[in-house]
Amino acid sequence: MLICPQCKFENSNTNKFCQNCGTSLTQKVCPKCSSAVAVNAERCHNCGAESGTIWWAIIAVEEVKESEAEVHQPKSLEDDSPLSPQFAQATGSPSGLIAFSQLPVGSYLDSQQRYQLLDPLPALSEVAAHTQVCVRVLDCQPYQMSPLLAILKNQQNNLIAPSTEAARIPNLAKPYIALQLGSHPEIPSIHDAWQENQMQVVLIENRSHWQYLAELWQDDNITSLQILHWFYQMTQLWALLEPLNCRQSLLELSNLRLDEDQTLALQELHVETQRNNSADLPEGEAQPLTIEALGRIWQALFRQSQRTQSGSVIQLLGEIEEGKIETIAQLRSRLEAIAAELQPATTATDPTLKEHTPSPTILQLDDTEDTAPRGDDMPTVVLPMQLISLEDAGRTDVGRQRQHNEDFFGVETKINKLELPKNRALQARGLYILCDGMGGHAGGEVASELAVTTLREYFQKHWLSNQLPTEDSIAEAVLLANQAIYDVNQQDARSGVGRMGTTLVMLLIQDTQAAVAHVGDSRLYKLTRKDKLKQITVDHEVGQREIARGVEPNLAYARPDAYQLTQALGPRDENLIHPDVQFFEINQDTLFILASDGLSDNDLLEIHFSTHLEPLLSYGANLERGVRELIDLANQHNGHDNITAVLIRAKVRPNVESQKNG
Repeated sequence: MLICPQCKFENSNTNKFCQNCGTSLTQKVCPKCSSAVAVNAERCHNCGAESGTIWWAIIAVEEVKESEAEVHQPKSLEDDSPLSPQFAQATGSPSGLIAFSQLPVGSYLDSQQRYQLLDPLPALSEVAAHTQVCVRVLDCQPYQMSPLLAILKNQQNNLIAPSTEAARIPNLAKPYIALQLGSHPEIPSIHDAWQENQMQVVLIENRSHWQYLAELWQDDNITSLQILHWFYQMTQLWALLEPLNCRQSLLELSNLRLDEDQTLALQELHVETQRNNSADLPEGEAQPLTIEALGRIWQALFRQSQRTQSGSVIQLLGEIEEGKIETIAQLRSRLEAIAAELQPATTATDPTLKEHTPSPTILQLDDTEDTAPRGDDMPTVVLPMQLISLEDAGRTDVGRQRQHNEDFFGVETKINKLELPKNRALQARGLYILCDGMGGHAGGEVASELAVTTLREYFQKHWLSNQLPTEDSIAEAVLLANQAIYDVNQQDARSGVGRMGTTLVMLLIQDTQAAVAHVGDSRLYKLTRKDKLKQITVDHEVGQREIARGVEPNLAYARPDAYQLTQALGPRDENLIHPDVQFFEINQDTLFILASDGLSDNDLLEIHFSTHLEPLLSYGANLERGVRELIDLANQHNGHDNITAVLIRAKVRPNVESQKNG
């Protein structure tokens, strides 16, 4: 079956367009020039940019005794097994890869219908000597569900017992599968895997082009605090990988990579062996992995970069080598103590500051239980964050049933960027407003535009410092917008349903600080890699009001007036308007979504965020294209109302520029 890249609908293999949403299943859009490109093309024919789906293929040959090799035969597979030759022929997935030993070098993957080899393969003798090689492969049928993912899907849906196909999944793939069930962006995702005879093949996310940690380690602008941050990430990964016997993954310098936000990541997983085979550590150590192995890889990073170590780090590495630090919990505590020493004093500790004053980010291991005792005075790894980019895109559409558009939005982003050889700074301010008008033609349209204009003019006059406006100031702005619409209603003697009004959701950003104000049912969502999609605002409607009073949600929304607004700008005077105002900090890469109800109805964003929002967190993702695709999605599934979306992508990283080099 062909999985639509937009709506995830399962289509027949013969379909050229998705039966559900009409998306092409034979062409994709070039990420650079937006030209239509065949899905099986490696590069765009127009601009030459890489456009194909490329996987990192790990090919491992198990050691087989000579006596066993003479009689070793492929395991028999049922015809309907996802790993059988018959299934492979039907789906275009590889099978019979043991033929690698008989085919010319570089041809065995090319000979398959689905995957095309992009890198040359070594001779068979070289594979046997090293037991594992890695190459890039192009997926010529990227919308085809792989046999492995089909197995996992069937297991999740309880269509097959977990043990039924387990024997046919290579051992090399099992750690990836275990980690893929959680949210671990540090680990590459798995796409496909198969095994025949002594050969295992695993296809994972391609990270071969990601920056090496060792390369950035040599940068003079990288500070001691940033290095401690990477050390701390390694302790997190050590605890994560220990149950899977994959801690060896952290002991190969070439395997330590950085994503676009300079967060530590692994290129692939390495299973531990009894002996230490790391090329970066002393050879032939017949002992189980301990904290000392992690300490030696840290020493190797310093040694290779010829970077000067701070006194505290030298002492830490010495304690690890002498066996004084025996557990990950102890190691984290030492890292936290050193970070506390390096961290400069911050005005955030001043009790006279407002509650939304910038506060530092505290790094801690979120998904692993820490059994070490922690007192109130235990130091923590404190890293203030800095904004490195702020981008936005907005779009509105009349929808499929309305004759005119009563939605209106406004976007203002101001960026002041300073870049010097040893200093980079970015100050940014953003004001993002979305209004969904009501009151019919020449009513709702007027109200929504008037609200946006009034708010923009207010903040142009009153938001003059490099700090967010206070809660009172934001509330005052909202009440002024309400008064502007209310006055028009009074002047025109509008009454009843003829009185115009509008909802409001407004986001204000100053560097890494943000505030949101809203009235009505227009929403703000926040998406991060760690926390996924969260709705920040709570609709001002009867159903939510009843829930706040203690009524069960199913009863609250059984009322015929459950979706009737309890607040809106314009119909009533300021005494009956109570805007909700919240402050929060941007301490991780975040995509904000301002949405009118034409976009948010029927849980549209909650259902489709993984396909239409999550990819937009990456630098390379085009927000303008992303917002267009959101509008198209809403027209496909809703379309009964006007549709408006405003996207804001804020990217941050630890603020270590003020630290001295270690």
